[in-house]
Amino acid sequence: MALTLALALVLGAPGTSRAQTILRDAELERSLRELARPIIVAAGLSPAQVKILVLDDSSLNAFVLNSQTIMIHSGLMLKMTRPEMLQGVIAHEVAHIANGHLTRRPENARNARNAAMIGLALSAALATQSPSAAAGVAIGTQSSAQRVFLSHTRAEEASADQSGLRYLSRAGIDPSGFVEVLEIFSGQEALSAGRQDPYVLSHPLSRDRLRAARGYAAAYGKGISGTDAASAYWYGRAHAKLSAYLRNPGWTLRRIKKGDTSDAALVARAVANHQARKTGPALAAADQLIAKRPDDAYAHELKGWILLESRQFGAATSAYARAVELAPSQPLILAGYGRALLAQDTAASNAKALQVLEKSRSVDPVNPSMLRDLGLAYARIGETGMASVVTAERYALSGRLKDAAIHAKRASGLLPRGSTGWRRAQDILLAAETQEKRKTRR
Repeated sequence: MALTLALALVLGAPGTSRAQTILRDAELERSLRELARPIIVAAGLSPAQVKILVLDDSSLNAFVLNSQTIMIHSGLMLKMTRPEMLQGVIAHEVAHIANGHLTRRPENARNARNAAMIGLALSAALATQSPSAAAGVAIGTQSSAQRVFLSHTRAEEASADQSGLRYLSRAGIDPSGFVEVLEIFSGQEALSAGRQDPYVLSHPLSRDRLRAARGYAAAYGKGISGTDAASAYWYGRAHAKLSAYLRNPGWTLRRIKKGDTSDAALVARAVANHQARKTGPALAAADQLIAKRPDDAYAHELKGWILLESRQFGAATSAYARAVELAPSQPLILAGYGRALLAQDTAASNAKALQVLEKSRSVDPVNPSMLRDLGLAYARIGETGMASVVTAERYALSGRLKDAAIHAKRASGLLPRGSTGWRRAQDILLAAETQEKRKTRR
């Protein structure tokens, strides 16, 4: 398909499926990129080619989805108490990519009795396009089946341990952080599978492996001490934002020390107060952050999100516009700016929104929330054919190819034959037809 769809082979078990979500946030993803960059470089890979996303799941797990995507459960990320632990998890997963451990998965899927192909959108329909917003993802599989498919052998785990610890050392990061992560799961193999954290099921752990990891860490960690200031900063902001978004606002606010005006504390105050529907204190915290970091795009985006959800559309548009000035190619910030413009709903703002959202799409074409807004922008300026194409793409990304085909067929009748939009509609119709034939053959 011409669409940039992320497809994942996942074991589909019969019975009730459990929906999962991806948390998309520009600042969170920037923080993870900064934490991962030296590790990815040490592994000989390109930081531009490896994306790290957070799955909204309170269980403790992390896995490699494909050769370009690492998924970390929010539960595991919140469990980490220092940046070296999170970087250790990232290094281990990067090692699975660098060591080629994904090559056996297609064979696993072919041999599995219940193997099924499902579409996984790397971001999906957001309830609100905002920092720390949850994106629904069509993962139609039971978590236990997913763990089996994503699991590694003990030999692969030992190999990834050694490689990952070596990457940490090359990057000047204390490798003992990853050993601390393994120690969290130590002893769980004695539990029944139903009581184990999914990390143990997908990353087999043994006493020998833990002992070896400690030895590697001791050898590779010589001369490395202390936490890198930049890593501590980005870890602090990411952890504060994720925790404030997912946890009870009162819990968050009680744990921020009075008088703490660090960037992480201001982010947490802004998000927690907004979650508690206290717009005044939320905006005050965001403004404090902007006063400290006037050229920080994520601080302006945070303020824009609060204003937009508080229905202060003009002020939200201004805040997002400043964020875009500071980060002109950040797709999630662009998408937020486009939504704010659409909320104003004037001829000029709708036309501007179309331009902004198309730019967002050119960088991150698999964001259904942005596609929903882009379809609305096309509809408002009277381009119903393109609105149907974009709507079809949005449905396709969430795995609803039957609904996508309805809109693609409508678009085919409205757009000039052979045009770019018409060809995109044909791609969707072909995908829907292929899926229907596959169902018929079962």
